[in-house]
Amino acid sequence: MTGKLVVVGAGLMGAGIAQVAAVAGYQVTVQDVGNGVLARGRRQIEDSLGRFESKGRITAEAREQAIGRISMTTELDAAGEADLVVEAVYEELDVKREVFRRLDGLAPENAVLATNTSAIPITSIAAATERPDSVVGTHFFSPVPMMALCELVRGRRTSDETLERAKAFAEGCGKTTVVVEHDIAGFVTTRLITAVGMEAARLLEQGVISAEDLDTACRLGFGWAMGPLATFDLTGVDVLYHAAMNIYRATRDPKFLPPESVARMVEAGDLGRKSGSGFYAYHRD
Repeated sequence: MTGKLVVVGAGLMGAGIAQVAAVAGYQVTVQDVGNGVLARGRRQIEDSLGRFESKGRITAEAREQAIGRISMTTELDAAGEADLVVEAVYEELDVKREVFRRLDGLAPENAVLATNTSAIPITSIAAATERPDSVVGTHFFSPVPMMALCELVRGRRTSDETLERAKAFAEGCGKTTVVVEHDIAGFVTTRLITAVGMEAARLLEQGVISAEDLDTACRLGFGWAMGPLATFDLTGVDVLYHAAMNIYRATRDPKFLPPESVARMVEAGDLGRKSGSGFYAYHRD
């Protein structure tokens, strides 16, 4: 399955989704509100594909073809010709609802409207439209070109056809899919990593263990590829903080409430790899 894809949001996730879709053969339009963020998104895609080529994972011809399938725009009207739209904007319900309200009036009647949210219930987002049966969760993981999983989430009114089309899209982009049948805040993967991550941050805040030793314990003791604090930094401390807050607001379960130290990190801009510092320090080129 290929066709016309519109990705709303040219940040880390949106650019990554655009890249894997273009490699898979989709004609991709990336929409965002400013030319600056669009230019950064295009650079991210081109740099990532360049690294894939240098490692022999993609040919020079395939790289050029993928880049040629991607266009950038500041106009959401591009959704008017889309077979599928994937929203990848800021993890805030009101922001996402406004995007979907506008998409409802722009996208073709048979288009799939997907959201890349990692924690907000799909039903809450779909309520902004007159076609909740066409809305589905396609939760990709960061960095999208490297991570093999896409968590599909069925909203209360998501149709079987919509879910199957979303599944075909994700698998066509080379991802393995799992289906979350009950639309709860945080779904499955975000609930698990958030619960573990917040407890890890509390242990660090209390001085029980260093960040390095905590992550080493999880890697060697549980067979994980990466410890929870390193995962925080890779995903973005702010991303997991906001995901945890969304789950906490929905459940009032204290295990999801971020400790004060994480809130201060977000306020200070210590967001992980993308900012150069988080639970660890990173060299930035």
